[in-house]
Amino acid sequence: MILFIDESGLSQRPTRVRTWAPKGHTPTVQFHFNWDHLSVIAGMHLHGVSFRVHEGAIKKEQVVEFLKALKAQYRQPLLILWDGARPHHSRLVREYVESINGHIDIHFLPPYAPELNPVEYLWAWLKRHAMANFCPDTLDELKHTARAKLKSGQRRRAIIASCWAQAELF
Repeated sequence: MILFIDESGLSQRPTRVRTWAPKGHTPTVQFHFNWDHLSVIAGMHLHGVSFRVHEGAIKKEQVVEFLKALKAQYRQPLLILWDGARPHHSRLVREYVESINGHIDIHFLPPYAPELNPVEYLWAWLKRHAMANFCPDTLDELKHTARAKLKSGQRRRAIIASCWAQAELF
């Protein structure tokens, strides 16, 4: 099975997009200006997506945990395609992949072509549509909402199909 993997960050500062308001009433977005953030890692195949949400940045340990979860979930050889982020090249990740005797094969996308990864379009949908102008009061509210929106995206085949169509891989 071929899986494209990518990570993204979410913060309590909203992704602002155009919206509607009554004539003469400019919409305002009030948010907390802090540096707390979540990171999301997702793996997408032709018919679905798996993800995990973490507080803080995705590090090599979380990448290995995610690979273990994918291996357990799919129970078949996996071809992983992802960018050249530092955790992807780490010794811990390489040692894990080598220890499972070829169950996971890793290849890197060119650094100048993020548009080849369909997961990039999942992040665009999440930030610019599903969570546009969303102003959570707490990090827990952000985590709960992000998880709910991603689960909604998992169930909507049109979202997955549009990510693949935009990547123009086929």
